Amino acid sequence: MEPQTTDRPQKSRYEIVTGDDGTETAGFAEYHLSEGEIAFLHTEIDGRFAGRGLGGLLARGALDDAGARGLHVLPYCPFIRSWIGKHPEYADLVPEAKRARFGL
Repeated sequence: MEPQTTDRPQKSRYEIVTGDDGTETAGFAEYHLSEGEIAFLHTEIDGRFAGRGLGGLLARGALDDAGARGLHVLPYCPFIRSWIGKHPEYADLVPEAKRARFGL
């Protein structure tokens, strides 16, 4: 099975799952949701899955979902912030007035 990013609102995080049956959690991106904004706080990929590009897939999936939901993104998490910096097409998700705060 191809890795998939799934929102787990009960845990306040996006998870990337992989494995033959799609049940193995390879990593997650924690967030706080509030009044039209999603603040990404921490992203982690299990060391067993390092070097496979799953962090990028997780970031893209989470940001694509946030954009589709019309949420403004606050990238407090250094990984998410750095990923947006490398993919400027996602910078519009961060409110313009707050981009300088995040170095975007």
